Amino acid sequence: MVRSLWTAATGMNAQQTNVDTISNNLANVNTAGYKAQGAQFKSLLYQTLQTVTTTANGDPRPTTSQVGLGVRTASINSYFSQGSLLANDSTTAFAISGKGFFAYQDADGNPLYTRNGDFTWALGNDDGTELVLTTTDGNIILDENGEEIRIDGGLIANKLTVGGDGTIYYPDDDGVPQSLGVTIGLWQFNNPGGLERVGSTAFRVTAASGDALAERGDDANEDLEVSEIVQGYLEGSNVNVATEMVNLIVAQRAYEMNSTAITTTDSMMQTANSLKR
Repeated sequence: MVRSLWTAATGMNAQQTNVDTISNNLANVNTAGYKAQGAQFKSLLYQTLQTVTTTANGDPRPTTSQVGLGVRTASINSYFSQGSLLANDSTTAFAISGKGFFAYQDADGNPLYTRNGDFTWALGNDDGTELVLTTTDGNIILDENGEEIRIDGGLIANKLTVGGDGTIYYPDDDGVPQSLGVTIGLWQFNNPGGLERVGSTAFRVTAASGDALAERGDDANEDLEVSEIVQGYLEGSNVNVATEMVNLIVAQRAYEMNSTAITTTDSMMQTANSLKR
């Protein structure tokens, strides 16, 4: 009976992780570029009570007796399905239609990738003649060749536009958009599920995800289906509230059942101890 206490306890721990994951999804339902997560479980080792053997008469006993020792959290997976495109009044709001990721560098110079296109134009020097495209945290976005997006010439930020391929334009004297020769970079991965999550919407390359594959630029991978950048929109989270609420109810019920198993075992042990009276 003591075994059942520990088995049910592992179930409670696993369901607590499940509830934590679901809660995080619900908390980020309005976070631009957020990708939902889901906890996955696997059974623990089984204890063998009876091995394959023979009876006293020499007859074979072809079955074994094994009892499980519970469950544990195997992984917490991220789901990279496309979120809804939500209209935004900002001229520096960019959504990706496709499998691509924006890129920028962290404080240590390591590339991070995100689907959150809530950017802004900031001054890149003291005299105000250079513009840089940055995240809301001030990290400079990278172009198609992995270089920081910096635009010289003292241009007016709200007049800059971006085409579907990421090319940045600025109107001439006649109001006709002209390419500035700078393109916002997009990258894909052979296994995005292997990316390491950094914060809520940023990801880091791992051995499981494979190297980042450029959609355009000098190192472009021609086998990729290129994505499209949509200016004036942000990609909403791909969290399905109805699904998460159902999963939350299931996790709660599973937690309660494991708790009941512990209570039942405790009652049986209490009854066994009282037999001596």
